[in-house]
Amino acid sequence: MTWQSPTITENQTMLPEDRKSTHPGEILLHEFLEPLGQTQKALAKHLGVPVQRINELVRGKRGVTPETAWLLSQAFDTSPEFWMNLHNNHDLSRVRPKKRIKRLVSLTGRCTRPAKCGLAPRWRAGDLGR
Repeated sequence: MTWQSPTITENQTMLPEDRKSTHPGEILLHEFLEPLGQTQKALAKHLGVPVQRINELVRGKRGVTPETAWLLSQAFDTSPEFWMNLHNNHDLSRVRPKKRIKRLVSLTGRCTRPAKCGLAPRWRAGDLGR
């Protein structure tokens, strides 16, 4: 008998289905800048970036780049992954397909999900950068 989470199954995600995830710029403004009493201009100067970059991020006109994620993580003592995850979750919730796609089935009778069958993938993580 295998244990299965009562809340997360293989077809569920943690992204909201009925709305878009909050844009990272909105979180930047309301959860970081406003509580600190800081302005967009002050943050831009502190990071050494144009004010336009911060303003467009706050207004939801620009996404978080890896470089910006690193800068914000250092300024606010968070991680770059925090900012990239906010960005990715927003993008994924924004473009969620309306049509559901069924899983492609195997015609060979072999396992269709190698990780579940204990089979190793034919590639390694280090191969992806080559």
